[in-house]
Amino acid sequence: MDCAVTAALFDLPAWMDGQLARVEQALERWVDEDAPAGLGQAMRYAVLDGGKRLRPLLVLAASEAVGGHAEAALRAACAVELIHAYSLVHDDMPCMDNDVLRRGKPTVHVQFGQAQALLAGDALQALAFELLTPAAGVPEPLQARLCRQLARAAGAEGMAGGQAIDLASVGKQLDEAQLRRMHCLKTGALLRASVQMGAACGVADAAAQQALARYGEALGLAFQVVDDVLDVVADSATLGKTAGKDAASDKPTYVSLMGLDGARAHARDLRAQAHAALAASGLADTRALAALADMVVERSH
Repeated sequence: MDCAVTAALFDLPAWMDGQLARVEQALERWVDEDAPAGLGQAMRYAVLDGGKRLRPLLVLAASEAVGGHAEAALRAACAVELIHAYSLVHDDMPCMDNDVLRRGKPTVHVQFGQAQALLAGDALQALAFELLTPAAGVPEPLQARLCRQLARAAGAEGMAGGQAIDLASVGKQLDEAQLRRMHCLKTGALLRASVQMGAACGVADAAAQQALARYGEALGLAFQVVDDVLDVVADSATLGKTAGKDAASDKPTYVSLMGLDGARAHARDLRAQAHAALAASGLADTRALAALADMVVERSH
């Protein structure tokens, strides 16, 4: 049975409810409200009560597929979400995208001021690596591997590098290869790392690891393509962030390059690539990963 069929038969909402409950409880516990001078409040505002939690779900789904270490996977899931949250805090600031709405509420710098937002992002990034290195409960070699994967995905060879390209590309028309590279770094690197970190928590041979990396890369690009489409066709209330911001900022997008129909078709092709990678992984149960790929392409916000 192919991945598209098994994904359709899989009860993704029920699976997500259970996994999201674990993630929310852990984030509630680990993001400390008592950090000094109101910093904890800003950190919790940035992380809790909002977001799709796609990255944690990918970590947990990949870990399940390889029979992963439960404690390590939960910590990795939360660490990835903290890195994502920190990136959004900084991305929304006036020196970057200068946005006032995120997850349906005022952005962190609007709510708490720019200095506190900057510090909240910094503290969330540090906390992510603290979670990956507990004193007990996770083998130290696995801790080191997870830290390296996350650091690489977040740094100059990943998310931060992609954001630098994005800022340098305003007002320019990128070709498909250039646009793909930018988004493979800015958005795709952390999504791909989520899958790879989940896989690192269990046992997978080289072929399975490579297949999961291909899945993560295809899914990461599909997410961005759909994001570009939604920026054009959805409203701010639906998105929870300012709609039409890419066009207003004269940023290159998949819609500006391919048109709406072309971008939608490209997203469907990337989903097919993600399913094909899972089929080639040789893993017994990739239903959650397959269903998440469908969710990414079919989402409306």
